[in-house]
Amino acid sequence: MTEGGFDPASLVQSWPKPSAPRPIVTFGAGSIVGDAHFPAYRKAGFPVAGLYDPDHARATRLADQWGVTAFRSVAEAAAVDSAIFDLATPPSHHADVLKALPDGAVALIQKPMGGDLAEASAILGICRAKRLQAAVNFQLRFAPMMLALKDAIAKGWLGEIVDFDAWLALATPWQLWEFLLKAPRVEIAMHSIHYLDLIRQLLGDPRGVHAKTLGHPNHAVAQTRTSAILDYGDTVRCALSINHDHKFGRRHQACEFRICGTEGAAYLKLGLNLDYPRGEPDVLEIHPKGGTDWVAVPLAGEWFPDAFVGRMANVQRFATGEEATLISSVEDAWSTMALVEAAYQSSAAPATPIAERP
Repeated sequence: MTEGGFDPASLVQSWPKPSAPRPIVTFGAGSIVGDAHFPAYRKAGFPVAGLYDPDHARATRLADQWGVTAFRSVAEAAAVDSAIFDLATPPSHHADVLKALPDGAVALIQKPMGGDLAEASAILGICRAKRLQAAVNFQLRFAPMMLALKDAIAKGWLGEIVDFDAWLALATPWQLWEFLLKAPRVEIAMHSIHYLDLIRQLLGDPRGVHAKTLGHPNHAVAQTRTSAILDYGDTVRCALSINHDHKFGRRHQACEFRICGTEGAAYLKLGLNLDYPRGEPDVLEIHPKGGTDWVAVPLAGEWFPDAFVGRMANVQRFATGEEATLISSVEDAWSTMALVEAAYQSSAAPATPIAERP
């Protein structure tokens, strides 16, 4: 025990493993697969049957690296019996892959759930029509620091949450994802969507959102800077300040959350985003109810790859009946996409005009 009886070692930081994991078939051979999906699955002992990518040479290189099969077609990959289908595909390709899966299959879909809300609705319709047991890979929910934070909140160590601040000032290497360089929606749809989804899990659905997202004159990426306020009424304040163009050295860069309750508070550093993809260690500190100082929570892993372990573990356990709830199911993920869509609509709308001097 430490401050006020708070025991950081008691906080849950991992997801239970499935007793009999099913084989995983991955669609896509981009950097996220080699950097996060496959390292996570190997660490957890989840079997990977193979992967498919329309660029067969790239798929073969990655498959050889990890000792798995490089399938030659979507149909061949989709034919693997009792597989968990892991879509690490660009959002515009999700629907076509889902259509090719067997009815009733289990799938994990890379975020976002389509390029916009219309595509998300189409994906939801496909999943309903084919009775797919599908979730979206909002894996930040499963990062050890986030599981510990949620456990601390559930145990009452912060009291009632009244403030959530996300502050990012860093340099993100967008060139690692070629398909994003010409995408019409980038920052909110591909990055801050993680934070919006996590906030929804912690605070519920907001009444609305005020947002402005924009690019930068030094490059052509559609948006890399966002300011947003989520409306939770007159008790909870929730704000995000995101700047991916702070390219002036590490000294004053930041990637952090500050979460305040009526009786305690939490500070988190999301180290992965600082010097991505190498990153820095994540940090979680809690000023607990009844305490007089901040307490560092020893973390049992990092966002990459450990969050991908928990994300897949939930899907596997749901598929085998060991767990009743599929976290971030397509039904729930659609609401995150609706929040993203509202943020873009807010950004495109005119601001409240300021009165002119009489």
